[in-house]
Amino acid sequence: MTQSNSVSRNPVPPPPASPPPPAMEKDALAAGKDDVRLDLDATPEESGGDSDDHRLPFFGRRHRGSENTWAISLFVVLHLVAFVATMVVNNCPEKSAGDCSLRSLGRFSFQPLAENPLLGPSSSTLTKMGALQQTLFLQHRQRWRVLSCLLLHAGFIHLIVNLSCVILIGIHLEQDFGSLRAVVIYLFSAFQGSLVSANFVQHVPAVASSAALFGLLGATLSNFIRNWHIYSAKFRAVVVLSLITIINFAMGFLPYIDNVANIGGFVSGILLGLALLFNPQLSELERRKGLFDYDLNSSVKLRQKLDKPLLRIIALLILIFILAGGAVAVLLGADVTERCVWCRYIDCLPTKLWTCNRKANPCKAFMKGGKLNITCTADHRFRMYPFANISDERIGDLCSIVCS
Repeated sequence: MTQSNSVSRNPVPPPPASPPPPAMEKDALAAGKDDVRLDLDATPEESGGDSDDHRLPFFGRRHRGSENTWAISLFVVLHLVAFVATMVVNNCPEKSAGDCSLRSLGRFSFQPLAENPLLGPSSSTLTKMGALQQTLFLQHRQRWRVLSCLLLHAGFIHLIVNLSCVILIGIHLEQDFGSLRAVVIYLFSAFQGSLVSANFVQHVPAVASSAALFGLLGATLSNFIRNWHIYSAKFRAVVVLSLITIINFAMGFLPYIDNVANIGGFVSGILLGLALLFNPQLSELERRKGLFDYDLNSSVKLRQKLDKPLLRIIALLILIFILAGGAVAVLLGADVTERCVWCRYIDCLPTKLWTCNRKANPCKAFMKGGKLNITCTADHRFRMYPFANISDERIGDLCSIVCS
């Protein structure tokens, strides 16, 4: 009796559960991959949850932590350095005999508003620093200006507005899609805009630094339309993108800013957005736990980031065709303005301060009564200036003002 009672008090533990067969593990992994893929592709309503909980804000912080945005930051620094160097070379107090705006800034003071309403350097300084200019680009074959004009800004107002928008749009893209894609979109859009602008080059120097911004805008718009269903606060996003586009395009009607380059950069940005960008929810998935924590292999990751391959291939082919055509036209020295008279109104709005006649206007300069007289030979308009010791480059700037 005692032995049987002791046995009943210490029952034998049950055997451990056997692990699932390998086939079941593979099925579970495959099911997990399919679930993640479907969650990324489905709309918030189809996923069965609250739409506001699943959607992403188009602008603003979606995640905490420090994201690397070195690419856009580097481009901003380069533009700032280029503008400071431009104003050092301009040296308005010395080269314009003190006829400057904000003279208290000394060497960094700006040209008169009648000459540059954007608070910037003279046209001769922009030409010296590498702006696109018809005579130097076509006749002297200075093709390097296609690249140098991308770093220049027409003035301080242009610099602040352009870089502020680049920071807003560019960092948003870089955080969502990575630095590599942001760099490719920025550089290719800028170069494409410059190539297009080179085919419409005028006598007045033009800068194309805004082409990169319009490329970022085009890529952002492409992503916004393609992934419309995953974003919240769509109206606010549309308003922000519209205001940035309108303000910067309207600024292109002022002197020295090339709107043709902006259009070329915008088209390039749309095509690059279709070819390179993907669903931002995939970045959120990687950022929270990492793809491999969801049992996704590299082939699943690549397939989700490169969905709709036909659309991507078509966009790339169109982009390559435009890029090749623009490069050939530049190498051949094509000048579209000779065949398209109205094209000059794309980036020039005629006002009382300036006209859209972008051809060279010869004039005569001579001293009269201790003052400099500059007379436009085309219509005999003239203007007297109370200084004499100025350079030939400065006389050319004043000639353009008198004859405009």
